[in-house]
Amino acid sequence: MTRVALVTGGMGGLGEAICIKLSALGYRVVTTYSPSNTKAEEWLQSMQNMGYGFKGFQCDVSDFDSCGACIDEVTKAVGPVDVLVNNAGITRDMTFRKMGKADWDAVLRTNLDSVFNMTKHVIEGMIERRWGRVINVSSVNGQKGAFGQTNYSAAKAGVHGFTKALALETARASVTVNTISPGYIGTKMVTSIPQEILDSKILPQIPLGRLGKPEEIAGLVAYLASEEAAFVTGANISINGGQHMY
Repeated sequence: MTRVALVTGGMGGLGEAICIKLSALGYRVVTTYSPSNTKAEEWLQSMQNMGYGFKGFQCDVSDFDSCGACIDEVTKAVGPVDVLVNNAGITRDMTFRKMGKADWDAVLRTNLDSVFNMTKHVIEGMIERRWGRVINVSSVNGQKGAFGQTNYSAAKAGVHGFTKALALETARASVTVNTISPGYIGTKMVTSIPQEILDSKILPQIPLGRLGKPEEIAGLVAYLASEEAAFVTGANISINGGQHMY
C-alpha cells in the first residue's frame, strides 16, 4: 500500500530533505508552497529532473480556509493524507522590546496556527482509516528559549503542547502524533549567519562540534512515519548534537 505524505514548507532546507527521504522510501510525496513563492514550478521541475515526482500545492498555512482547500485538492489529485509533516515556519527575530504585534502575529500564525490549520483537515480521515502519522517540527529554542526569539520560542513550545494533547485523543485509533526538535542544522537559514558568530557563539554550545545535516532530520521523520514507530506517540525527540539535553 502506497501512503501519501504531505510536507508543509517542503521546498527548501529541512522540507526538501524530508520530501526526498520519504519519496525514496516509497511514499507519494506532496508539498505546500506559499502564495509568495515564485520559484515553485522551478523547484518541482528540478526535483523531477532528479527523479522525484513530487506534487506541489499552493497554500497559505496561516489561513484555515486555504489549508482546507489545499487538502481537498490533494485528496482529489493524489489521495487522502496518511502522513502529515507540519514543517513550515518563519522567523522574525528581534528583542521583545523592539517586537511589534505584526512580528508576533506573523510567527505565531505561520509556526503554530498552521499546525492546527493543516491537522484539523486530515485528522478525521486518519481516525476513520485507523492509521495516521502527524509529525510536528518544533525547535531546540522551543525547549530552552533564545535571545531575540520570544515569538519563535513561544510558537515552537506551543507545537509540543498541541502534540501531547492530540496524541492522547487519537492513540486508540492508531494515529500517532509526535514532535521533533532540531537544533542548528546546516540549512540556508543557519548558514547565512556570519561565520564568526557560528564559530564563537553557536558551535561551542554543541558538544558534537558541528551543525546537523538536513538528511539527519529527514531520517528521524522517516522513522516516525514508519510502521516500526507505531508505539511512539506524544514524544518530543531532540536532535541537536547534545546542545540541550531535556
